[in-house]
Order: sequence, then C-alpha cells, then structure tokens
Amino acid sequence: MTAELAFPLAAICGYLAGSIPFGLLITRAAGLGDIRSIGSGNIGATNVLRTGRKDLALATLLLDSLKAGLVALAFGMLAGREVGFVAGAFAFVGHCYPIWLGFKGGKGVATYAGLLPFVSLPGFYVAAPVWLGLFALTRISSLAALSAATLVTPGAWLLGERNMFVIGGLALLSVFVFWTHRANLGRLLKGEEPKFGAKKKPDSET
Repeated sequence: MTAELAFPLAAICGYLAGSIPFGLLITRAAGLGDIRSIGSGNIGATNVLRTGRKDLALATLLLDSLKAGLVALAFGMLAGREVGFVAGAFAFVGHCYPIWLGFKGGKGVATYAGLLPFVSLPGFYVAAPVWLGLFALTRISSLAALSAATLVTPGAWLLGERNMFVIGGLALLSVFVFWTHRANLGRLLKGEEPKFGAKKKPDSET
C-alpha cells in the first residue's frame, strides 16, 4: 500500500470507526432510550453511568477506549506506525464529532487513553498514572484529563519516544482535548467545576 493511498484511507476508516456512538447504541439496545436526553447529554461512559447501569457504562468505556486503538493497530500492521497513528487520531476526531449524530459527540478522553497503548507506550505510561492519581485526589475528571493531556507529550519524550511524527501528533491531540474541554476549563479557573458524583450542569462531562 502506497503512502498516497495509506494515509487518506487510514484517516477515513479511522474517522468512521471513531464515529460509532457506542454509548447511544448500548443504552438504546438496553431499552433506556436516548442517552442524550439525560444528564449532560453526552454519549460517553460517565453519562451512561447516570442511568444507574454500571455494566453499560463499563461496556461503553471499553468500546470507546478500544475503537481508536484497534484501528491504529490494524493500519499500523498494514502500513506502518505513522499510518496507524493517523487512523487512531482520526478515530478520536470521529468520536468527538461523529457524522451520524450531527457532529455532536463525546470529549475524547477515553478514546485518547485507549489509543495511547497502541501508538506510544511511553505516552501511556505518563498519562495513565497522572489521570488516575489526580482523579483519586480531586474527584474532578476534567482536571485529571487536562493535566494528563498537558504532560503526555513531554513525558513521552523523557521516557524515550523519539518518533517526531508521533510526538507532534500527541501534541495536536492534547490541544484538541483542551478544545473539547474549553467549558470545563472555564469552570476550573472559576473554581466551579463539580466533582465526580456531584450534580453536574450540562456540558460538564469529560
């Protein structure tokens, strides 16, 4: 497969895979209606958890996490690491802006996290403990996500990631996370971001 074909094909397939709204599909299949009509209106696992079905929330989390990673793995095996990264990155974009839902999707944290082990283990080794540690301390998911996004690129470099295509891609995805969390960032700066488990205003989900 030539690069001229591989990169655009990876982008298209990655975007379509990322656009699959697992949270919406799972909750509808379970007879719970449209997940966008409750809580934050988000299609991610946190909002699915508001239905009271932990099993459905876990399934959503796993599927949203794996869809970018698996498409990155597939294209990486077919055409190389950089092409695989493009496929995974566009799956992240597809999750945030799914064509099937009028380009209104999730905020990409689970999808980004699930992509990292498949495209940059050093990046994953930084992001995972930062997110888990800060979330355990603060119970503020957006703060944990934004902190992990800030540190993943320099941390990956310090841990030995030297593929500049991947380093640049991680930096772009991290900027994207800040964009999808811009409302959360505003609340954080004002000290108004709710903790996990507390009542949340619409659009507060990560």
